[in-house]
Amino acid sequence: MALVTTKEMFKKAFEGKYAIGAFNINNLEIIQGVVRGCKTKNSAVILQVSKGALGYAGAEYLKKMVEAAIDETGIDIALHLDHGPDFETVKEVIAAGFTSVMFDGSHYSFEENIAKTKEIVDYAHERGVVVEAELGRLAGVEDDVKVADHEAIYTDPNEALEFVKRTGVDSLAIAIGTSHGAYKFKGEAKLRFDILQEITEKLEAAGFHNYPIVLHGASAVDAKFVQMCNDFGGDIAGAKGVPAEMLRKASSMAVCKINMDTDLRLAMTGSIRKVFGEKPKEFDPRKYLGPARDAIEKLVEDKIDNILGSENSLK
Repeated sequence: MALVTTKEMFKKAFEGKYAIGAFNINNLEIIQGVVRGCKTKNSAVILQVSKGALGYAGAEYLKKMVEAAIDETGIDIALHLDHGPDFETVKEVIAAGFTSVMFDGSHYSFEENIAKTKEIVDYAHERGVVVEAELGRLAGVEDDVKVADHEAIYTDPNEALEFVKRTGVDSLAIAIGTSHGAYKFKGEAKLRFDILQEITEKLEAAGFHNYPIVLHGASAVDAKFVQMCNDFGGDIAGAKGVPAEMLRKASSMAVCKINMDTDLRLAMTGSIRKVFGEKPKEFDPRKYLGPARDAIEKLVEDKIDNILGSENSLK
């Protein structure tokens, strides 16, 4: 098996009415936990790397660990740049062997976003790499992405169609109410499925058959791991994610990729805090990173079962 692009993954996901999990990776334990969970469920997977993760671990280290994960599990994996801020970062990861990149030009004007995205699409496609872009702005905080609530903007369906036509981008991340971080909703959770449906219909009518849509900021923020963090010295009050049933509905529509980062962070941190709380004399990293890795593995299996619906998608 090998590193692959998302093209075939998304085609099968759209037709099968499920989504592929895109899990952010930063270190060995997260990579192992995610891919082992996917192996158990025979599920396709996207491992994605933020600008912050590149600075923390380095593109080459992450690429080599992902290659080791492929050798261990025998599954195909797409290695993806998450929220690429500029052309230089895109070039860096393509040179390192990433198979997919996301350029986030959502903070630019519509025309500037198109121009910058088109430049990256042309460069990546020449090298066999697929491109994801973003239109609309999600609120919240994740690594270098910081958007205040009042700056969040829903994706306009007409602009989405024009954007795809003019850039040739392979998939599009849209804003329908999700947000980055652990504090996604202050009141009742709500996603604009009407916007998702309208974008899908406009793309289909224009000849973009089964066009893959992406949801960022889509962690469910599992209550048990929030509670575990808080029970063992954490202070994560009021954390609230996207309800699983909403994400499952989205994945049964045109959403072929659902990003999850916060859930992994909470599972890892809660598990480590629990070890430290119950065994204060413990200082062997394997004794607290091991349980954290196991928690991520089980978390990924649960996401595949209850949100993504991607079990046995590797058949």
